[in-house]
Amino acid sequence: MSSGPSYTSMNGHHIPNGSASYRVPTPSGTIAPHPDFRQAYHTNGYSQNIHQEHDQKIVNHLYENGFKQGEYADILLHVHQNVYRLHALILSRSPFLVHLMSTSPQVNGLKTIDVQLDREPEITLEGFYIALGYLYSSHSLHAIQPHNARAVLAAGCLLGGMEELCEYAYETCKRSISVDTINSWLEFIDKLPATSSGTETPDVSPISVFGFYAQRIRDDIFHFLVVTLPEILELHSTPNNGTPSSPEPTGREVLLQVFSRVPFEMFKAAVESPNFQIDVKGSDQARFKFAKEAIEARKRGIARGSGCEETVVLAFGGGNSGGSAVHITRKMRKRPLWKVNS
Repeated sequence: MSSGPSYTSMNGHHIPNGSASYRVPTPSGTIAPHPDFRQAYHTNGYSQNIHQEHDQKIVNHLYENGFKQGEYADILLHVHQNVYRLHALILSRSPFLVHLMSTSPQVNGLKTIDVQLDREPEITLEGFYIALGYLYSSHSLHAIQPHNARAVLAAGCLLGGMEELCEYAYETCKRSISVDTINSWLEFIDKLPATSSGTETPDVSPISVFGFYAQRIRDDIFHFLVVTLPEILELHSTPNNGTPSSPEPTGREVLLQVFSRVPFEMFKAAVESPNFQIDVKGSDQARFKFAKEAIEARKRGIARGSGCEETVVLAFGGGNSGGSAVHITRKMRKRPLWKVNS
């Protein structure tokens, strides 16, 4: 007497053991592969398309009905003045939200979690919303634009578990660095904790919400200042002598305006770098002359009221060993001594 097929129960569904495809009962009581399914499975590329279409429908349903509409929610997420109806199973993709859910009370069948962003000024509500949506679907990637990419990156780093989103946001940030946006990026890196050695691109504290992306952004800005910006401003080209001056600022004037706002450690590293070539020959004398002009401009810019004095020296022959012949230093100004008459 032959025994019937054995079954494995998975989440309430009974699936025959050893079956490589979906099987259906025959009139005789035996189990056989469904003919239509078997034909689809072996048709060139057909079953893969079925799976992809089916999976995409599920993802679209989760995003539209679950995330946007909040249907069948079991979590209330509060952030600032906004409240989102969400789903614990989806939120469990984020280690940060898993911790909040495990330590938050449940009221009237719904667990309520509060996300405090007061200490994360880089995370905007728009950036946080996009990162939340990514937990449901990669459709959120389409919402990342240059104006919100940094906020999305910060939110993604905070929530965790979304490396693709963070990388996409970071690349958008990198592409957005330009002459028009460099001042905003300089303000950003000036807020980041950094070392003060000045010998290389400064390191960033690991406590930053951006994690290692902060250092990558800093390196990108440094490269833009040292290599890309002089090329954009065409400082390597031969000047046209005798040409009447234009009412528009020259490339050198724009470069001086930018460097008057660069934080000191990056200013020092950039000007001392041999890769910072602001004339055709890329000479140390040209960098030294530019540094003197930039330091004068910085007295009216970022160095104003700092209580420090920046200076530059040119060490003749100092660059022969592979080091820099241009050296930037900074020291505290001495307070004037007042004589008190008795």
